[in-house]
Amino acid sequence: MAKLLRVVRTFLSVYYAHMLEYRAEIFFWVLSGIFPFVLMGVWIKAAEGGQFSLTPLDFARYFFCVYIVRQLNVVWVIFDFEQEVVEGKLSPRLLQPIDPSFHYVLRHLAERGMRVILLFGLCLFFFVLYPAAFWLPKVQDIFLFSIVIVLSFFLRFLNQYAFSILTFWVERVTAIEQVWHLLYLFLSGIIAPYNVFPDVVREILYWTPFPYYVYFPAALLVGLPVPHLGRSILIMFAWTAFFYIISRWLWRQGLKQYSAMGA
Repeated sequence: MAKLLRVVRTFLSVYYAHMLEYRAEIFFWVLSGIFPFVLMGVWIKAAEGGQFSLTPLDFARYFFCVYIVRQLNVVWVIFDFEQEVVEGKLSPRLLQPIDPSFHYVLRHLAERGMRVILLFGLCLFFFVLYPAAFWLPKVQDIFLFSIVIVLSFFLRFLNQYAFSILTFWVERVTAIEQVWHLLYLFLSGIIAPYNVFPDVVREILYWTPFPYYVYFPAALLVGLPVPHLGRSILIMFAWTAFFYIISRWLWRQGLKQYSAMGA
């Protein structure tokens, strides 16, 4: 265990230093995720003239939390993995006594360290512009959010990592991710909170992985009522285990025919 912790600490420090070199680029990545704020304005106007279970202030806080969630569990492993397989850069990693997925996970976690620093300043700027939306989440909400956002990250990571391994068979697997991303946008709670969905649609979607990417952690942070909390967490664990098993199986099958340059 001590050896593993030393390895993790070393990789995190290396990848953090690497991300520090690209801090300006990461800043623009953080800024590029302002789409929830655009939707916030749309839903605030709709709430002022319509009948919704959420008030304009609730919509403002919800989409602010959506922005936070998306910044904390953003994943891009499919793009790195596709490039490394196609260009043969994966080959040296296969000679190391560490699973390549270890590198990708720690690279993402190190990037979070840089992103959180920039995110903090942007959050302050948001509340300066919209002080009426400021609130302090309850301690239990913060505790639950901290657990769920970690689960959400690994769910999103394993989901995309399973798709990325298909690069062993399909060179441009990012096309699959683009199709999945459309479902992700419309069904994860980014476009609209689940509170405005019809009851039947909402109950069906609760059994899919989509609400646990964005809506579930955002609702916990903002303090919206989340039905079946225990069941939702179990569903998250179930989908995470599913994508993990699928990714390991695809990995073993894909290595049998890996033939990129240098393999």
